[in-house]
Amino acid sequence: VQLQASGGGLVQAGGSLRLSCAATARTFITYTMGWFRQAPGKEREFVAAIRYTGRTTLYADAVKGRFTISRDSGKNTVHLQMNSLTPEDTAVYYCAADRTNVPTTLAANYDFWGQGTLVTVSS
Repeated sequence: VQLQASGGGLVQAGGSLRLSCAATARTFITYTMGWFRQAPGKEREFVAAIRYTGRTTLYADAVKGRFTISRDSGKNTVHLQMNSLTPEDTAVYYCAADRTNVPTTLAANYDFWGQGTLVTVSS
């Protein structure tokens, strides 16, 4: 499975961005999909995950209520809608795929990773 993340960019605080992650394989539809981020000088951290059914989601406390993860299985794509962005959200965002169907916050559980897309939020 290859994952291609897109949608990053520069936005002012309070603004919104929508990240997308396209998967190459049809088996994507059975995978849990997740988003992680890594800010400069910090470890990679969990952001959100969605089960293959789309009905179960998981969010980090830092983004709960502001970010929404969704998936379009017909297009092999998962999205991360990010609203009310703050400078603390500045990071490289990575999408990842987990062959199990139980959403998890643990990066080690994810089998495939995209290349990352940079999100910069200015104050």
